Amino acid sequence: MPPRPRLEDVAARAGVSTASASLVLRGKPGPGAATREAVLDAARAIGYRPDAAASLLARHRTQLLGVTMDVSNPFHAELLEEIQAAADARGYDVVVSPLTRTRGERRAVESLLDFRCEGLLLLGPSMTAAELAELGERQAVVAIGRRLTSPGVDVVRAADDVGVGLAVEHLAGLGHRAITFVDGPRGAITTLRRQGYRAAMRRLPGMFEPRTLAGGDTEAAGAAAATHLRDDPATAVIAFNDRCALGLLDRLRRDGRDVPGDVSVVGYDDSPVARLATVDLTTVSQAPQAMAEAAVAAAVERLEGHRTEPADVVLEPHLVVRGTTAAPPFQAG
Repeated sequence: MPPRPRLEDVAARAGVSTASASLVLRGKPGPGAATREAVLDAARAIGYRPDAAASLLARHRTQLLGVTMDVSNPFHAELLEEIQAAADARGYDVVVSPLTRTRGERRAVESLLDFRCEGLLLLGPSMTAAELAELGERQAVVAIGRRLTSPGVDVVRAADDVGVGLAVEHLAGLGHRAITFVDGPRGAITTLRRQGYRAAMRRLPGMFEPRTLAGGDTEAAGAAAATHLRDDPATAVIAFNDRCALGLLDRLRRDGRDVPGDVSVVGYDDSPVARLATVDLTTVSQAPQAMAEAAVAAAVERLEGHRTEPADVVLEPHLVVRGTTAAPPFQAG
């Protein structure tokens, strides 16, 4: 690959000084019409493009937003696409630092800081509140999907307790009374969703006592939880997220149980796989586009000095009803 054309190459081809070429390319006054035409012709001829990174660094800005994401989480992938679109619209770019089985959140954040990212958008962060607060003292930080109170950290999240409550109400409306919740991994997000489930079960008349099974945020966790449903009176199950719900669906069907004929299943996230005709999962949507736009806006407002107080944006989720929920085959006793 040939070297990238430099400002000096444009000036040499146009037969002008580097200073004059710089003024023309930055649209500044000074050079005459003939000089401007010569410089612009030279730039087009050699394919010169201004080095935006160098310009930003000269102004002590990078206009980079760093994003941490779990590469195995399809909702994170969808959210990332919306974050990139929202950042583009505001003149910022995005650097992604993945979380994998060998790469934790701390290391992912350190990599973004090494890239001189001005703002950090953390998807479902698992760091402690104290760690996030310390990070927020040095950077513009937005915690996405997690309830948190810290003066230096902005929060953008869906009302997870409300979302799970919508799922319970939907199932109760179909006639289900025995509804089990499959928990997620330890953390604030799981706690809020579990609280929403329990509150709805106790609020609605005629419901059985809430029952929670150990689970997680993966297909394997959902499949493991499904083995405990073989002798369970539940006619419906709400999973922590769509991946967990997929594991449940697979295990239930392997055990010969019809979904939704024998048992209804609800997920959370409305990830792309949930929309496949072969899956057709009833699930709770967190409105990723609105979430991404709010997160990018919060970071940019901090960076550009439009706001110093912490933002706490709570978005209303909505239920998407598909083919994995129906009336119970009998009234559980």
